[in-house]
Amino acid sequence: MEVIAEYGTVFMILAIVFGLYMTWGIGANDVANAMGTSVGSGAITVKQAIIIAAIFEFAGAFIAGGSVTQTIRKGIINPEAITGTPEILLFGMLAALLAAAVWLMIASWQGWPVSTTHTIIGGLVGFAVVAIGMSAVNWGKITQIVTSWVISPLLGGVLAFGLMVSIQRLILRTEKPFENAKKWGPMYVFLVGWIVSLVTMFKGLKHLHLDYGPVTTLIIAVLFGLALAFIGRYMINRVQIDEAADEEFHFASVEKTFVPMMIFTSCAMAFAHGSNDVANGIGPLAAVVGLVKSGGEVAQTADMPLWILVLGGFGIVFGLATLGYRVMRTIGSEITHLTPTRGYCATLAAATTVVLASKTGLPVSTTHIAVGAVMGVGMTSGVAAVDLRVIRDIVASWLITLPAGAVMAIVFFFTLKGMFGISCPVCE
Repeated sequence: MEVIAEYGTVFMILAIVFGLYMTWGIGANDVANAMGTSVGSGAITVKQAIIIAAIFEFAGAFIAGGSVTQTIRKGIINPEAITGTPEILLFGMLAALLAAAVWLMIASWQGWPVSTTHTIIGGLVGFAVVAIGMSAVNWGKITQIVTSWVISPLLGGVLAFGLMVSIQRLILRTEKPFENAKKWGPMYVFLVGWIVSLVTMFKGLKHLHLDYGPVTTLIIAVLFGLALAFIGRYMINRVQIDEAADEEFHFASVEKTFVPMMIFTSCAMAFAHGSNDVANGIGPLAAVVGLVKSGGEVAQTADMPLWILVLGGFGIVFGLATLGYRVMRTIGSEITHLTPTRGYCATLAAATTVVLASKTGLPVSTTHIAVGAVMGVGMTSGVAAVDLRVIRDIVASWLITLPAGAVMAIVFFFTLKGMFGISCPVCE
């Protein structure tokens, strides 16, 4: 505790720098992954994606980001064994933050869409094993995470495939696809509003203590979906047939009717991401701040100061703007060819899977869901429409994310411990 009292300011500065670095990585990878379908389908440009993220990620973090978050990520580690030496936990959190940040940077540079949650968990596991012991890790949770590598893309892919088939049968493969696009378009807009409002209420408002019952939640979601459908119908009705474009690509005008839906989806998913993942992503930063301010008191939860949410919001927007284009390119164009209809199906399928997972406790990853959803829409045109080499590289990046985070966290933990001359009975 003497070390925390003596170097408290230094630890705070390190936590801020590492936290900003990590949220930059979240923006470059996680947010870019969420925006990739919209950009890749041509519904919005990279510049528009950055603007949408800047507005709605911040809005989600502030309005529904929460004041309290779990800092020992989802019960992955038990810190009780080191309550007498809180500086060990502090170094562990700093090491996990830096490890996650470095891995996210490497993955983003390679264009690999990886899970931010799994990255930080890998860092926490690595630190816990060497600093506390194998028994401090909840290996049951790790098993669930490994299971999610199969469950997440499978669920996202199946739902996206089903949505794409419905669009093909109701719109694309009919005698009058453009007229049917205008007819069924508001229904698909309704689905966007309904599903994403469920995402927000199930996951994003839990920290505001707005605990609605299932019936009330569904009613609010339906009303929001109807309101969005009304606006969407107005925007869709303004789309006119482009005969010249239709001569080059038969469904060019139909695809234009789905552009408003993709814009709605991009805004809504950015809000949902900001309300949930931004606060969770900076949990270790909140833990360090809490440790320093409390003089070394170890707790499973910690206050989430407003300035940390601001830091997180700034970091993710900056990350998306500077390096996000690489992951957006992978998601949006390298797995399969995306159009607005395909991008819509992939994004809505990802959102729907998040809703199902949040209510059933399924261990899923939003990033993995999105990749599976893009594969799903590609599969409607056959296996040849999906670049399996890209999928191979992405899956390989998922498999090494946890161990990579763990190994780097171990290295950074011992480095920090050595710099400040702290002894650790378990580590020696």
